[in-house]
Amino acid sequence: MYILDEIVHNFLKILFLSQLGLGLVSGIRTKYNFNSDWKLFIGDVVNAETPSFDDGSWKHVTLPHAWNEDEAFRVNIQNLSTGIAWYRKHFKLPSVADVNKIFLEFEGIRHGGQFYLNGEPIGRNENGVMAFGFDVTSYIKRGEENVLAARIDNSWEYRELDTNQRYQWNDRNFYANYGGINKNVQLHVTPKLYQTLPLYSNLGTIGVYVYAKDIEIDKRSATIVAETQVRNEESTAQVVVLEIAILEVNGHLVQRFQSGKYTLQPNETSIISASVNVSSLQFWSWGYGYLYDISTTLQVDGKAIDIVTTRTGFRKTAFANGTFWLNDHALHLKGYAQRSTNEWVALGSSVPAWLSDFSNKLVSGSNGNLIRWMHVTPWKQDVESLDRLGIMQSMPAGDSESDVSGRRWEQRLELMRDAIIYNRNNPSIVFYESGNKGISEQHMSEMKKLRDVYDPHGGRAAGSREMLNSTVAEFGGEMLYINKGAKYPLWQMEYSRDEGLRKYWDELSPPYHPDGEGPLYNGEDASSYNRNQDSHAIENVQRWFDYYEMRPGTGERVNAGGVNIIFSDSQTHFRGAENYRRSGEVDAVRLPKDGWFAHQVMWNTWVDANEPASHIIGHWDYEPGTLKNVSVISTTEKVQLLINGEHRGWGTRSHNFLFSFPNITYEPGRVEAIGYTANNQRVSFSTRVTSGEPAAIRLSPHTSPMGFVANGADVAIIDVEVIDSKGQRCPTALNTINFTLTGAAEWRGGIAQGPDNYILSKELPVENGINRVILRSTRTSGKVHLLATSYALNSAEISIFTLHFNASDGLSIQFPSAGLSSDLSRGPTPEGDGLIMKRRSLRIQSVKSGSNSSIANLSFDDNETTQWTSSGDTSTSWITYIVQKPSLINQVVMKLSGFRTKQYSLKIIIDDKIAWEGKTPTSLGYVTLSFDEIVGQSVTIASTSGLLSIIEAEIYAPIAKATFLN
Repeated sequence: MYILDEIVHNFLKILFLSQLGLGLVSGIRTKYNFNSDWKLFIGDVVNAETPSFDDGSWKHVTLPHAWNEDEAFRVNIQNLSTGIAWYRKHFKLPSVADVNKIFLEFEGIRHGGQFYLNGEPIGRNENGVMAFGFDVTSYIKRGEENVLAARIDNSWEYRELDTNQRYQWNDRNFYANYGGINKNVQLHVTPKLYQTLPLYSNLGTIGVYVYAKDIEIDKRSATIVAETQVRNEESTAQVVVLEIAILEVNGHLVQRFQSGKYTLQPNETSIISASVNVSSLQFWSWGYGYLYDISTTLQVDGKAIDIVTTRTGFRKTAFANGTFWLNDHALHLKGYAQRSTNEWVALGSSVPAWLSDFSNKLVSGSNGNLIRWMHVTPWKQDVESLDRLGIMQSMPAGDSESDVSGRRWEQRLELMRDAIIYNRNNPSIVFYESGNKGISEQHMSEMKKLRDVYDPHGGRAAGSREMLNSTVAEFGGEMLYINKGAKYPLWQMEYSRDEGLRKYWDELSPPYHPDGEGPLYNGEDASSYNRNQDSHAIENVQRWFDYYEMRPGTGERVNAGGVNIIFSDSQTHFRGAENYRRSGEVDAVRLPKDGWFAHQVMWNTWVDANEPASHIIGHWDYEPGTLKNVSVISTTEKVQLLINGEHRGWGTRSHNFLFSFPNITYEPGRVEAIGYTANNQRVSFSTRVTSGEPAAIRLSPHTSPMGFVANGADVAIIDVEVIDSKGQRCPTALNTINFTLTGAAEWRGGIAQGPDNYILSKELPVENGINRVILRSTRTSGKVHLLATSYALNSAEISIFTLHFNASDGLSIQFPSAGLSSDLSRGPTPEGDGLIMKRRSLRIQSVKSGSNSSIANLSFDDNETTQWTSSGDTSTSWITYIVQKPSLINQVVMKLSGFRTKQYSLKIIIDDKIAWEGKTPTSLGYVTLSFDEIVGQSVTIASTSGLLSIIEAEIYAPIAKATFLN
């Protein structure tokens, strides 16, 4: 069904262009899926590049395929196997390609590769991240079998051949090393007069660039510009017209327009462009992945010579007043810092496109709006997935944890250049991140220049982590410490780094894990990295509140948001008891932890949490009489707890979203949390019900929208649950399940705590009553049967039929993303700016201090890298701020030096009245000191015990009374 839809869709577009007088000619562009029918040998062999080499005994694989995939989540990242692997492919081109240009497009490899076609070297690529291409026109044998061979080296110590320089991002902590051709490959057949590919490495070309300008959100209009780089390799000059068609993804024509005539001399390369104003546009937005197909057609004498279709979306961005703006609406950034490998058990990063959507849809399912990919550029498949799902992304190039110089810096620039060119038409990318740690202003300028040259109209900010006082960067922010600003957005890029295994509910449930129990990390306490789900979810709430409290609408200086590290458990740097990082909100097979639900409740909003929702942390299956601290996450004003219909109290509220009910006596049955408005209206509820004894196994399959495709790379994932006699999952079940697989599929298995993390084992325990296993298709279509058994449980079995995959001579026109549609569930961007002011900043007119008065102004200069510090004598450790006119004042917000560990004994005096006195709490940045409203013009902050050091101070009035008093 979906295959047919895709074919019909493409046919209708071609037919549509034909009806416009664009008659098809032999040699028009064709793009092929080049993933099928590869052979793999692990190790180095002599003469493997020669066509006559006997590869009959090599393993048959379908790309993408990492040769060390069996080790994904089985071993520590540092112990992933490295070395040489050879890939070979036999293929034949159709006769239509005899007079055309032939290009190969690799979306990426790990790490360095030398490529040969029919025994001849065609080039190499060494950065281990980005896409690259080869012009193989002169190497191809027409009408005969061709042999492509690739020697791939994924050594941790890989060095650039020309310079002997290592790549900074080839890092044993952050970039899981899944070696080989681990991303998709395409083959392009184009005419000799053609639009280039966006593959700067090796080809030196930049392809098509589509963007919108003069965007008017309220009128749903914009000027759409299409630019395409065209090369003429005909022997004569060509007079060319560029025809652009803007199409809905269903093929419906939105608008058609043309350029003027361009004359290209032989071997000339030029940019051709055209533009038109379009009305009734749908703008791409958060949770609204509205996309268009832009067909750019080269015409000569009224005939179509070359057609390229670029799928893109249009949106308006701004980065101002400390806030990120999408389509003229403020958006508090919230989401995840995710490893760019986005890896799965026993597959690594090489997964089918629908599985990328499955994983990324869980990000939007938790109401995240941003993924900050870490350290290296994500592959195209994930980039396009976020386009469809309406999730923004921050795109890095390549780095580790420091600024660098010389050739290593040049490598970073070259990688960013390639990444921008390749991904500049993807609307989900809104940030270009130049470093995972601050870089120099000169380096920031160089990165920003790349954006200005290759993507000047894409509405994307160039910045880096940190950069708190940069005059060049357009965004910044530390890992987890709270930053605020009044200029460009500052958002936290790796907050809530704690780890916890999904298996551990709490210390009261099997397997009874006391929170924090585990080995030391580097000789120090690691309790934060061995949490159970209860405390991990609560930690997520407490940490998010730090940023939510300072969100847009809370003053002139605001926090732009933050991303939680990480989304899914990862085979990268870890601090907890297992040999992989468990700080994900979902585990390595994307089963949610309670932290996922916490975010789902708190994040369902553009800025203010005004959508009522509640979630009871944990389950309701305990021993009778157990005393349980019940925690509820809610966006409501108050929460009531009921057990079997009886009132058990109102929750104590903290961190805005957390409602606590201590020492609740467990009773079997039903526990309910009901959320109320301030006016006592019931607006949300969450329920947990006690399960019965484990009775049976249940299997539930997930496949792509097209079904389970027999292409050798597609997967089906199967949920396995232990259920009671009524079909309810048993949340404390830890039963071991034995699997028997027969038919046209390969076992890839799941993950659980135990020997080798049970990777590839057909004996796998459920954890918290559920687990998930992966099956991979073969190239043979047919029946797949899976039987699951366990002692004392009723068994379960399912059958899935894999679908034929059409490939011939190593080529296919069915692509991995076929059948995947956009998520439009959230709807267009709301009208208005989305800001509700909670309080009003009072601007400071002047300042004086008891000591070091020459630098007193540094305490309110909107620069968190500077500060005012008193002399240390209590009598001179004071500072007085004068606001413009007498005002009602009820809050002072400060960032104090040493905020994480140091407490200050202070008095706050409004004119001559003491408004607040006490000891400041420790924090991850700012402290908010609230007091009864006092009319005044001077605000004195005085230490009552020694030194006072202020990084930033802010003074606030209540919003309804923030006007100056006469």
